[in-house]
Amino acid sequence: MKMKKIFIMIAGALLMLSSCHEPQYVEPTADRQGITSLTAIFTFGEFVDKEMATLVIDDPNAERYVIPVPFYYPEASFDETDVYMTKVRVVAELQPNCTIEPGLGEQLLDLTKENWFTYTNAKGESRAICITGERVKSSKCELISFALVNPALTGVIDKATNKVMIISADELASCSAKAEISAHATISPDPAEPRSYEEPVTFTVTAHNGVSKTEYIVAKELPEKIEKGFNLNTVEQLFNFDPVTMLGMPAYTESIAPSLAYVGGKLVIASNGATPIYVNAKTGVKEGAVTLGSAEAYSVTNDEGNYILYCNHANAGETFNIWRSTGVDVAPELWHSFTNSTDLPMGAKMKVNGSLDGDALVVITNEGVAGTTESGKITVVEVKAGAIANTSVVDLSAVGTWGEAPVNIGTVVAASNDMADGWFTSQYEPSEFRWIKSDVTLGAAIPSDMTGWGLNPNCLDAKSFNNVEYVALFVVSHFPAWGMGPELYLYDVTDKAQVTGADVTQVPGTVLSNRAITWYQTGSYAIASGDVVIAPTADGFTFQLYYYDHNSQVIGGYAADCIKR
Repeated sequence: MKMKKIFIMIAGALLMLSSCHEPQYVEPTADRQGITSLTAIFTFGEFVDKEMATLVIDDPNAERYVIPVPFYYPEASFDETDVYMTKVRVVAELQPNCTIEPGLGEQLLDLTKENWFTYTNAKGESRAICITGERVKSSKCELISFALVNPALTGVIDKATNKVMIISADELASCSAKAEISAHATISPDPAEPRSYEEPVTFTVTAHNGVSKTEYIVAKELPEKIEKGFNLNTVEQLFNFDPVTMLGMPAYTESIAPSLAYVGGKLVIASNGATPIYVNAKTGVKEGAVTLGSAEAYSVTNDEGNYILYCNHANAGETFNIWRSTGVDVAPELWHSFTNSTDLPMGAKMKVNGSLDGDALVVITNEGVAGTTESGKITVVEVKAGAIANTSVVDLSAVGTWGEAPVNIGTVVAASNDMADGWFTSQYEPSEFRWIKSDVTLGAAIPSDMTGWGLNPNCLDAKSFNNVEYVALFVVSHFPAWGMGPELYLYDVTDKAQVTGADVTQVPGTVLSNRAITWYQTGSYAIASGDVVIAPTADGFTFQLYYYDHNSQVIGGYAADCIKR
């Protein structure tokens, strides 16, 4: 981080300290009188200080409050929660002037027993209340994904109608399938048993509690697409959680440049050369480590088809390798190898716009060298008709330079799969989202850090989906402990004249934004790095978007489709 930013931070801290002598008005923590919720917190084990369960209270006059503790934690695991029930911290959400005695913060509760307290409301009226807990089995009964095994066809699930579309014109007379369902639920009949899908087939998903059920109809169809882009009314958040606690990723204090890639229903997460892990792209549940073979994985990305790309890290004059694979369990093959002809390192940021089986541009952002020089160069691999046509260095320094990885480096992505459309860049300082024309002149420069100093907008990806060119901008936080969180933007940049605006929140082509992402590291600050990746499925009907903020410790994703309904 640049020194002038630190000076601003210190000045802000002094200003806050100087204002602490005046009385402060305390906003209410609830919108109505009484108790509105009780939250149970882990007090030991690997999830210490994390939320175990919350009871939302509908009747503030009740005497007995039972916190519903999940049977397993994490939900998708087989780790039972009974061992945690006897030493739990409970936090109450109360209106001002309401109290619980003795104070909940003064003790650990055994939720297998009745714990009695005196509750006093804002009028001074007191009564006895009981706080206890009960382990409950999940009521979730959702079909998360459905796919035929042979032929390999992934169904598109319409959650509004509980219908699953198998998109095919071929005969599907005897096919086995695999389904992903809510944790600990069951599905009937067994999808693995071969059956005909020439006519609709009904499957029933039954929740872990044995009571809640949902029926899904799987049918072969050839649906139409909407004219362009994806249906805004199908956008859903897939998951948003702490990757350190839930996935075992490195903590925010470790200097890594995390990168993301999608392939075959899996989200791959890499970090500075360690063997990448992969998670279920719908649920975020960790499923294993990728088969890496002889490849290296300093960073990863995906194209618009069915390839995941891996690369090594190479200094000036060293060999840079790109491997590709069609699945997390398929060992990558060496796809392209060349000598780093620049005087700068490369490998922390690699992005693809297009399909490796058609036309594509693979962009590797060259990195600055700490204390020595900045960078304004990118190395571009041009693919035409499925074959590598050219590898070249493009110098963008006339319109901007950037620093070293993982924090001060910018990200450069191709504006399309054609070099004539230019490039998009974004970085920490100057904090601007830029369109650079192919003649290396500035087409647009849009401010991208509305705090002026506390965010790091250096995560980009660009892909085409259903006749629309998209660019995703993910802004990671330098200071999550100061209440500054990550932000996500997705722009339609098909018409480059629409790449304008007073700042990144006001770009005319914005199709998705989230400036209130929940993050999970709020204690301090360290390495402000991250990644964002756009992931169209190979069938062209589904669109996914994933993000990772290392400093704030959050990973999440969205999905949508382009089916005409």
